[in-house]
Amino acid sequence: MKTLAILISGQGTHLANLERACRSQQVPARIGLVVSNRSQAPGVALAQQLGLPVQTVSHTDFDSREAFDERLAHLIEASAADLVVLAGFMRILTDAFVQRFEGRLVNIHPSLLPAFAGLDTHARALKTGVRVHGATVHLVTPTLDHGPILAQAAVPVLACDDAESLRARVLSAEHRIYPRAVRWLLEDRVRVNEGRVLVDGIDDSERVLMETDR
Repeated sequence: MKTLAILISGQGTHLANLERACRSQQVPARIGLVVSNRSQAPGVALAQQLGLPVQTVSHTDFDSREAFDERLAHLIEASAADLVVLAGFMRILTDAFVQRFEGRLVNIHPSLLPAFAGLDTHARALKTGVRVHGATVHLVTPTLDHGPILAQAAVPVLACDDAESLRARVLSAEHRIYPRAVRWLLEDRVRVNEGRVLVDGIDDSERVLMETDR
């Protein structure tokens, strides 16, 4: 069975979702390591409750991003992880780290990339007036939030929405698309050709989730 290393910084909602997916074999893997850069993050307590191996490595304990990332890489490699899953990990990783795990490092971002890369995506979407927002699962590259796209979920922006209500609906869609994209990677179905992703045995329509107003 393949092994996941999951990196978190906050609540651990994606961690909980992926753990359920692993337990049900929707994701054919075990979680061999959870790492948080914040010792007080609720996701750390959640990992402990779930009986998962968890480590906390505070970035503030290191003199440089490079030193912090080297420690992360050492923990990941010691866990023999086949795939590194960023699940609300609020650190920009160095180019050297990204290149070290090239093709095995995946992230989910709360927007329809390339729109709204970076932070505060829901407030920015509302301010811009877009009618459709969503989430993107992508492979991580040195360029922030611009890696090859594995899957996306589109969510309508409602007239009554504020940033929190929109965030909640997007998060629900994220929880649907992230496990399936992780599964494709674990099953070695993903091929990247000139920046475009092809998923063997998966129709392109299955890579885009259209959420209705509900």
